[in-house]
Amino acid sequence: MNFLNRLFKIGQAEAHSAIHQLEDPIKMTEQGLRDLREDLDKALQALAEVKALAIRSRNDAEQDRNRALDYENKAVLLLQKAQRQELESAEADRLATEALRKKAQHEAQAARATQDQQKFEASAQQLDQNVQQLKATISQWDNELRTLKARVTVSTATKTINQQLAQLDSSGTVTLLERMKEKVATEEALAESYGQIAQESKSIDQEIEKVLGTDGGGQASAELTALKARLGL
Repeated sequence: MNFLNRLFKIGQAEAHSAIHQLEDPIKMTEQGLRDLREDLDKALQALAEVKALAIRSRNDAEQDRNRALDYENKAVLLLQKAQRQELESAEADRLATEALRKKAQHEAQAARATQDQQKFEASAQQLDQNVQQLKATISQWDNELRTLKARVTVSTATKTINQQLAQLDSSGTVTLLERMKEKVATEEALAESYGQIAQESKSIDQEIEKVLGTDGGGQASAELTALKARLGL
């Protein structure tokens, strides 16, 4: 049946462990499920039709059996009329014979209808098994589809992140950041070095002036005394 081919197609998609090797696993699985549901609809329709044929055959068989019994009863009534001399014996025999012939025809038809009923019921049973198998398969692949969608989502996200990390390193961004970090560290060390040199120079000048006693305050005092002398104060 067609649904077996669909199962094989979906099974092929699942058999490949690497999702990126497939054209589109989600779309393939969804299409496979659509095909399975179409097959299920057709199987349900066929099952209903075969069951209807079995019911019709059963009804026909029952009707023919009832007619056969009716013709047998008519034959008996005809013979009874002849016995009571209500009907000529020859005519009664003729009509009874025709009635029995009709009885035989309906019995044969009832037998054929019963055989047809048995065949249709066997076919309906097989179709019902196919329907149940299709339902179970569709349910299974509905679950598989949800799992597959989750796997694709995770694999896509992982692939994107890994690509970004790979491109980040290959584009030199990491190297650039390392260089900037090294440059900042160098600038910080250089600034600290100049600060130490400036502090050392200042300290030496203070030591010299302290020893000579020529700090800024003493020089200003000497200049003030000289100015007062020129002014006669």
